[in-house]
Amino acid sequence: MLGAQNLSIYLLRLIRGTRYGFRSSWEKNFARRCKNSYVPAVHFRSFHQNSWKRASFFSYNFAAIFGSTHILLKCQNDINSAKVKELLDASKLNDSNTIKRLIDEGVDINSTHPLGWTSLHVATINKNKEVLRILLKQKADPNIGDQFTNAFETAKRKNLHYLRVLMSREDEFSNRLNNRASFKGCTALHYAVLVNDKDIVEMLLNAGADPTLENDLGHSPLAYAGSAPIKQLLEDSSKKFINLKKKKEAEERCRFPIEQRLKENIVGQEGAISAVASAIRRKENEWYDEDHPLVFLFLGSSGIGKTELAKQISKYLHKDAKRAFIRFDMSEYQEKHEVAKFIGSPPGYIGHDEGGQLTKKLQESPNAVILFDEIDKAHTDVLTIMLQLFDEGRLTDGKGKTVECKDAIFIMTSNLASDQIADYGMQLREEQRQRYQDKRKNEQNEIIEKVTVSKQFKDTVIKPILKVGKFTIIVSLCQYE
Repeated sequence: MLGAQNLSIYLLRLIRGTRYGFRSSWEKNFARRCKNSYVPAVHFRSFHQNSWKRASFFSYNFAAIFGSTHILLKCQNDINSAKVKELLDASKLNDSNTIKRLIDEGVDINSTHPLGWTSLHVATINKNKEVLRILLKQKADPNIGDQFTNAFETAKRKNLHYLRVLMSREDEFSNRLNNRASFKGCTALHYAVLVNDKDIVEMLLNAGADPTLENDLGHSPLAYAGSAPIKQLLEDSSKKFINLKKKKEAEERCRFPIEQRLKENIVGQEGAISAVASAIRRKENEWYDEDHPLVFLFLGSSGIGKTELAKQISKYLHKDAKRAFIRFDMSEYQEKHEVAKFIGSPPGYIGHDEGGQLTKKLQESPNAVILFDEIDKAHTDVLTIMLQLFDEGRLTDGKGKTVECKDAIFIMTSNLASDQIADYGMQLREEQRQRYQDKRKNEQNEIIEKVTVSKQFKDTVIKPILKVGKFTIIVSLCQYE
């Protein structure tokens, strides 16, 4: 592909052909067709006699310049696409020489087929171990998921004919797979288990494949293991990988504490952030009651960051997993019959087979962060259900099934007593300022005691709101930092 400087020189010479001369007749025709639609007063630098010089303002045809640039870029993209196709075909045919040549030419070995799979997926599903060794040696990512669902869904998404997609999958990937099953999110390790090849499984695991990764159906490679040796290998590797992952996360937490992460997106609320971080850190270090989930109550007026703090907690614990943060607007549960939305309708009622909104999501992600926004607006029967949820860490749905959620974190927000909390926050701020003034006035060097929430305030304002003393309570003061 032409470099930026050479491309500029060539286009200038092409447009200003009368000055620098044309090399061929097609260039003359191109310039002649570009006489119209000029854009005036565009400043260019001309290259003449091996030096850049300032040129006067010319009226160049920008349509010609950008059009020709687009043609060159499209040609380059076509070349890259052809090389990627050659890489994928060589992976299927176990052509190691072609693979080495393409790697030397700079082809990205993690490039994907237009329908979603990579060369590593192709080599794995076809048991081409020689190509697999070359790709893994060149740092091919074994944890990339296949974006191909099935022929029908992919054809619908790509706006292609079903038979064309089906033939492409069978000819360019493999014809041994069920064309109705969904393979979206399957990694190379999933395919290695499907073809039941222990050697390939070991190669991928040694290259850093994650045995705990799940596809879009929620299945890890272990779920597809048919033979006992592969199953045992995956179980042992999963334990080692989980321990290694926990060790890395612990090291990362030491370098980048949770307080620092939360403060990146939340202004103020130093006391609340510190209390929340301490509780979560105890949970991460397993210094907590395993029989009860962690429950928070954020109190304060609107706009102080209660909901945002809950989102940041989920982001810290589960990265950016969408299913790991569950939010319920409790203003939608003000009526008594709305309880059925939570746990599902009882037998004989409409919606019994659908299940409850809360129980269904907890089954999908039992360690999620669940936010009950504006909890004070919910009906009292809904709050009664939460007593079992918070106290025992489990919930029984309308079908009689028990959902265990002791690893989940429940967060409630409320605007109750927001005025009293705001006034008390100002009082604490004034008390802290007065202590600093007394210290400077008396020239005392001792450390000033930290201002804390008084027992009287907890008894008169907080406890009447709670009525139940089995929660881990965090009071977010709206004006206190």
